Amino acid sequence: MKKNKFISNIYLTNWFYLLLGISASFFIISFLFEHLFFYAQFFLALVISYFFIDLLILFFGSENIEAERIVKDQFNLGDKNQIKVRLKNRNNIPVKIKLIDELPFQFQIRDFSEFLTLERGEEKIISYQLIPVKRGSYLFGALNVFVRSFLSTVQRRIQFSQDVTVKVYPSVRLMREYELKVFTKLNLNQGVKKVRQIGNAQEFEQIKPYVQGDDFRKINWKATGRKGGLMVNQFQDERSQTIYSIVDKSRAMKMPFNNMTLLDHSINSALVISNIALRKDDKVGLMTFSDKLGVHVKADKLGGQLRKLLENLYRQKTRYNEANFEMLYFGIRQNIKGRSLLFLYSNFESTYAMERAMPVLRKISKLHLLVVVFFENKGLVEKSNIKASNIEEIYLQTIAQKSVIEKQTIAAELNKFGINTILTTPEKLNVDTINKYLELKSRGLI
Repeated sequence: MKKNKFISNIYLTNWFYLLLGISASFFIISFLFEHLFFYAQFFLALVISYFFIDLLILFFGSENIEAERIVKDQFNLGDKNQIKVRLKNRNNIPVKIKLIDELPFQFQIRDFSEFLTLERGEEKIISYQLIPVKRGSYLFGALNVFVRSFLSTVQRRIQFSQDVTVKVYPSVRLMREYELKVFTKLNLNQGVKKVRQIGNAQEFEQIKPYVQGDDFRKINWKATGRKGGLMVNQFQDERSQTIYSIVDKSRAMKMPFNNMTLLDHSINSALVISNIALRKDDKVGLMTFSDKLGVHVKADKLGGQLRKLLENLYRQKTRYNEANFEMLYFGIRQNIKGRSLLFLYSNFESTYAMERAMPVLRKISKLHLLVVVFFENKGLVEKSNIKASNIEEIYLQTIAQKSVIEKQTIAAELNKFGINTILTTPEKLNVDTINKYLELKSRGLI
């Protein structure tokens, strides 16, 4: 819907001010040369006439402009999301257009504008991309179209009310991308291909004729009697296993990387691994915690489970308290029945923080197959590898190396007690998590 207050939407251009400046210069010069005064008046009259002609053209000729924003109702967190604006000139004259889109405040973009020329009857589509780095609701405001004629002394603003709210969810595009890579057998940076292990699991597959080398303990005597030949039961890896993503929401996960917090990176990864597990016919669930327990989504593999996980992950927010691992252990004992694979997304910045959590992590690992996912500080890794040239750089490099070694020590300590670990950077998080899941599944450890 357009707002048609003509006078309040008129803006003078730089070209008009330039003409006025030239006119003023004529008058100043005419004080020195009186015979130029007539020409100065004549030039000013031309400028004013020029202005009013332009104003009439805009009044009668700029109304027939169409503008529409084309945007999806859902954005992907951390990805490039495309927005399109369709503009059409229904006037009988060509016009110059300056487009200003009122973007959501979360992007902090104050100078967005596009310039184009539309011939009469011409339609153009402008596209641009935005990368949201926080989950939540993003409000797009009006489309402001500033129209100029070929005279360009004045421009008219036509405002199109295009208010729309877009929700930014964990990245569905990223989820589909890794799904495609896994199930088309593309390499995932030294990914592990699943190996089928016959006879070592509990899920029945079929009855088949006995061949030399089969386990005689699995002979099916009833089927043997019916067929008149030895028949054996064949088993395969149990497919319907339970996978939980456990996300730490404490202040340690507030640390930023590429403008996104570690919490948001973990949430994207939890969605990716949940989708892969569902496609592998496993049951997936979700738990979050900080100083107290957060959401709990019971593991399932029904059709609406992925959407349920997506909605719950969308609502998670960082809490500015220390993580309570004792409370997490209590929640796991209460809510997760039966041995499961647990991906615990957290972050340990010091061995002291790890030692506080270690007794609880060891208790959890006795009940379930636990994988602790925590993060390397890429900036410190890069700082530790640079060549120092002065005392200050040597000092900074030493501190960075100490921090990097401390992270590796934490990983080694967890492994020593039989706890699987993934020490990774946020950019490699999805690949490393998927590879660990495929490795554990192929080894029959789940």
